[in-house]
Amino acid sequence: MAEDEERSGPDGTVPGGARAYRTEELAEAAGIPVRTLRFYRERKLLPPPRREGRIAWYDEHHLARLRTITALLERGHTLGGIAELTAAFENGRDLGQLGALLGLSTTTGGLDWTEETPVRLTPEALADYFEGEVTPENLAASLELGYLATDGDEIVHVSRRLLDVSSALVREGVPLAAVLEAGRRVREHADAMARLFGELVATHLSADGADPAAAVDRLRPLAKSVVEAELSMAMDRLLRGDQAEPAA
Repeated sequence: MAEDEERSGPDGTVPGGARAYRTEELAEAAGIPVRTLRFYRERKLLPPPRREGRIAWYDEHHLARLRTITALLERGHTLGGIAELTAAFENGRDLGQLGALLGLSTTTGGLDWTEETPVRLTPEALADYFEGEVTPENLAASLELGYLATDGDEIVHVSRRLLDVSSALVREGVPLAAVLEAGRRVREHADAMARLFGELVATHLSADGADPAAAVDRLRPLAKSVVEAELSMAMDRLLRGDQAEPAA
């Protein structure tokens, strides 16, 4: 046992610096009981661990899978449905079927009301954009965020700009899971800014009888310019190490 620990590194790493977990360590990191982890493994919800003698070693992919299982359970999915999703992905089932298993919309309805340019992709092309990062976890997150939809046999990414930025970040070494989580957080702030601008228009421009939706759409470039300028200045402050609020 001591020999196995030494081969895996004193801090639980394996050659190359990747984090490795024993069963108890993985369960603790995922916030679940060990018996639950073993149950998931028996149900084949987890890929087999790497074994050294009698010791089972898990990695970050196992941890990500456990966190995804927990998140899907919290959203009302069953273990049977999650198992079917995992099997479907690993057996190469098409994206539309995977979305249906998740209970998520996989139609392109609503894409006509956007300034973004959708991108149609084959599954192979999507894999080329994010080589090694197209996992069940990332696929589920992308579907839930609405970044991906399907139209027949084609995959549709809702935004050329988001697709290019996401793939560029992955090429720079940022894990796709982290990119998607950042996207989720950015969306929360973007929604808040859109509501703020909408309230501004409704309060000050609706008195003359103008259609609020039409006014928002007409003045959209102004809102985008404000956000872009403020973000640019925020990045300047970040680079200077100056996080103080600007004076009024």
